[in-house]
Amino acid sequence: MVDCTLRRIDLSSFRSLSFQKVIFDNPTFIVGRNGSGKSNFADAFAFLAEAMASPLQAVIERRGGFSAVSHRRSGRGRPANLTLRAFLQDLDKDTTEASYFIDLAPRRGDEFEVAYETCHVKRSDDTEDSFSRQTVRGSTHWTSTIESLVPVIEPNALALPLVGGDKRFGAMFRFISGMRTYRIEPAALRAMQDADGGSGLRPDGRNAASVLREIRRKAPMDWKRICELLENIVPGTVDVRPKKHGNKLTLEFTQNRAGTDPIKFEAFSMSDGTLRVLGLITAVFQRPAPSLLVIEEPEASIHAGALGSILDVLRLATGSMQVVVTTHSPDILDAKWIEEGHLRILSWEEGFTRIDRASPAVRTALERQLMGAGELLRSNALTAEQAASPEAQ
Repeated sequence: MVDCTLRRIDLSSFRSLSFQKVIFDNPTFIVGRNGSGKSNFADAFAFLAEAMASPLQAVIERRGGFSAVSHRRSGRGRPANLTLRAFLQDLDKDTTEASYFIDLAPRRGDEFEVAYETCHVKRSDDTEDSFSRQTVRGSTHWTSTIESLVPVIEPNALALPLVGGDKRFGAMFRFISGMRTYRIEPAALRAMQDADGGSGLRPDGRNAASVLREIRRKAPMDWKRICELLENIVPGTVDVRPKKHGNKLTLEFTQNRAGTDPIKFEAFSMSDGTLRVLGLITAVFQRPAPSLLVIEEPEASIHAGALGSILDVLRLATGSMQVVVTTHSPDILDAKWIEEGHLRILSWEEGFTRIDRASPAVRTALERQLMGAGELLRSNALTAEQAASPEAQ
């Protein structure tokens, strides 16, 4: 497993998360019931990554506007300042530590501005570089250790996407922009797909055929591994490949049947479970590889007997990237290799989402192998540390 690059993320007033500090392992399992805020937490990674590639205004509007993204303490209350801070380590051979912080402030109506943004990088030779910008009365004030770096920034735009081409901030920019969040939708894989360059799987998997085509073309050994994993999880399915229909693509599966020649099926004939499995595997093997891979509820519509193999795929992924998984499935947590350090317990309390480490009792049970994490969840004993309420933090 690769070491964690993203060590901690702090969120304040992001959707249902009033104030949280989350420390990561690799992998990290975010465990919580339906409706407790797992998707809101997963969206924080997608939000940051999208903001590196698209205008911040567009990223927020896709989520319903600033008032929908920023947490309100009451139905009539004004949106609070939304802040995110990421702490990273060992970004590359030269960058030992880095941090990135944004503070978005509400303005009239659904408008907002970047009240504050800062990035700090420390390198292996003990040199450091940083920039910070602040918006005051609609004007942006910029300071940096690099005198020649003076971007022109609008009050509602981020600076890091503009300076990410500079080698001193490039590692930070590449990691954040390379984070990927997935909730695979079988209907998206079943439908006829528009062909694209196959560079990066879409969040719901809707361009899986293009991504698989590129893997097959440029990384045949990875293609072979994908087919092997698919057969292990869906017995008899020995091959899958993109198939053209005019200017569209679909997926064609080959299955072995006793006493007959192999039979081919297109994606519209395949089960939700098979398509979701393929989407998850494709997310792991896509090129370029994600810096951090977030998988939402991999257990959905997948037979319990196949979940062990899915966990093996995700564990395989930790050899080349950081992995975060949201789940409410005890079957997922039955994996014997999952330790206390991999778990973060998510709960919903008085209108807020909280994320805590496992309680001392859970740690003891796991360390002494008295019960596994899956058994603890089934018995409602997978409890979290008691921390201060969001109001008190």
